[in-house]
Amino acid sequence: MKKYRLFAPGPTPVAEDTSLAMAQPMIHHRTKAFEKILEEVRGGLKWLFQTKNEVLILAASGTGAMEGAVVNTLSKGDKVLVVDGGKFGERWWKICKAYGVEADIIKVVWGEAVSVSEIESHLKKGGYKAVFVQASESSTGVYHPIEPIAALTKNTETLCVVDAISALGAVDLPMDKWGMDILITGSQKALALPPGLAMVALSDKAWAMTEKSSLPKFYFDFKREKKNIETNQTAFTPAITLILGLAQTLQKLREEGLENVFARHARLAEATRQAMKALGLKLYAKSPVNSLTAVCVPEGVDGQKITKLLEQKHKMTIAGGQDAAKGKIFRIAHLGYFDDLDMVTVIAAVELTLAELGYSFPLGSGVGAALKVLQS
Repeated sequence: MKKYRLFAPGPTPVAEDTSLAMAQPMIHHRTKAFEKILEEVRGGLKWLFQTKNEVLILAASGTGAMEGAVVNTLSKGDKVLVVDGGKFGERWWKICKAYGVEADIIKVVWGEAVSVSEIESHLKKGGYKAVFVQASESSTGVYHPIEPIAALTKNTETLCVVDAISALGAVDLPMDKWGMDILITGSQKALALPPGLAMVALSDKAWAMTEKSSLPKFYFDFKREKKNIETNQTAFTPAITLILGLAQTLQKLREEGLENVFARHARLAEATRQAMKALGLKLYAKSPVNSLTAVCVPEGVDGQKITKLLEQKHKMTIAGGQDAAKGKIFRIAHLGYFDDLDMVTVIAAVELTLAELGYSFPLGSGVGAALKVLQS
């Protein structure tokens, strides 16, 4: 009998007390009891996003909020700039294309972060309504330089739209301070909830653009959602159970404190990176994010066998590579409900798997390197 262990960058493990919170008897969403919970959640989300503005809660995956960001602020024929350095950067321009928004694409080599100067060079041409970028490109493990990117658009009419689905709650992304205009996250990442909630906040500048947008919208109508959430309600039937879990998670994060939350993720990330280096492996991302670690598969090893063997022999799920990186990398998550010993466990399992697949290294070297980081 083996315990199942989840180390993918979404969905991520759910804490026991969060599961218990979601196991409460169902309540109706048009009641004072639910309004009280939603009022608490509203405050917690503003704290997490580090914004004075409302954070909308949608019953959707993060992609729903991405689509909503496009249709609520833009019109057909508008021109935008999209950073495409992975599967999720690609998603931005595909959404824009679906709605007739013209996207200029900055193609970034997978594993690398976008050049801020290249974005600046494009913006100097003028005419862009928005810049779309990932904070954490979870298909590659890359962190894009959000603060300087936001600075480029901060005092202009161009929006800075950031997909932080696998970053918010793991790295510091102060929305108002940096001048991001739309910030998005999802429930199944650093918030350690099941999939099903998307959360999105808009700056005053972005809200002003919703008044001019002419793209079709119904379910993802941000103005309608804002009007409702200001009364501690939602426009449509919410994911009540997930919101109960969200209230529990936000309470725990507030008790821990933002600085401590970010420090915890940084420590787990560093332990994982040092472990992989000690095994003689290379990191895929040149600018690694603290949400997950992407690792290059060593020569002579079938990358797809790593994830398969972990699943079959150790009942553990990590993520492989996608598209251009398929079979070339594997990805270990450390965002959300993970602690020091979780990382020791996954590193040990990776060591056993690599050894079985014929990769030669001193067994225990990765675990030892991780422990040195974790005990410091």
